Amino acid sequence: MNDYVVSVLLGIVEGLTEFLPVSSTAHLRLAEALMHVSLTDPYWKMYTIVIQLGAILALVLLFLRRILTFLRTFPDGEGKNHTWFTHPLTLVMAAFVCTAIPAFLLEKVIGKHLESLRVIEWSLLVGGFVMWGVDAWSSRQDSPTKDVDQMGMGQAIWIGLCQVLSAVFPGTSRSMSTISAGQLAGMTRTAALEFSFLVSIPVMIAATGYDLLKTLHPSHKQLAAAAASGESIAPLVMTGHGWVVLLIGFAVSFLVALAIVEWFLGFVRRHGFTVFAVYRIALALVLMLAGARFFTA
Repeated sequence: MNDYVVSVLLGIVEGLTEFLPVSSTAHLRLAEALMHVSLTDPYWKMYTIVIQLGAILALVLLFLRRILTFLRTFPDGEGKNHTWFTHPLTLVMAAFVCTAIPAFLLEKVIGKHLESLRVIEWSLLVGGFVMWGVDAWSSRQDSPTKDVDQMGMGQAIWIGLCQVLSAVFPGTSRSMSTISAGQLAGMTRTAALEFSFLVSIPVMIAATGYDLLKTLHPSHKQLAAAAASGESIAPLVMTGHGWVVLLIGFAVSFLVALAIVEWFLGFVRRHGFTVFAVYRIALALVLMLAGARFFTA
């Protein structure tokens, strides 16, 4: 398949699934397998990482006014009812730290699970049932936290720790982990969703930056591990063609994510997360029945 077409399709998949609670990792892996994209190729490994930055940029743009308000009102808040310890910016960074440190310590486990079809299948399935059950339970509760501005440190720490699940078990979905965790902690759908988006900005920037650095400049430990397994890490050489393909994927990911986030916010306010839970369960069952032929083709 033409590289430009592949780039457009992968950009669409990334933009569509990055912020929906359906796991962008699972969808990218499946799309790459169907299009015979080799993840051992350093270029395509780098490409998969970089196009996520397009989705992040879209999210930053959509939430720019909210972020600037937080920065302008730090640490007292708009209603002068916050401290350094309770301001939303502090809570976002607390959730980020509670995700980043365990994820870094569990890097070997994460790397081992990343390409496992079985882990992706079960993460999609279990995550679908969890999200369905939590959303149904939460919709019958009078959730006390109706806005990010009303959150506490305990809720932020809890959400950050739950987000580690999405790193350890690809297919879980970062959005699903943070949204369900927020609902369990007494947040409304809208509040949990907004905090999920806000905390995803530093988490995704740090994760994609770290992955990109490892891909472009593999450490001696990475080189030794590859040699021990009989693999070779070829140096990445960018050509004009490669830059164009990369820019296409980045732009498509950005534009699709820009469109999908606003739609997602409105859809969830009206309908909740049930349709996404059912989709996850259906996709998991399809992969369990026929996924191996795609991933091994």
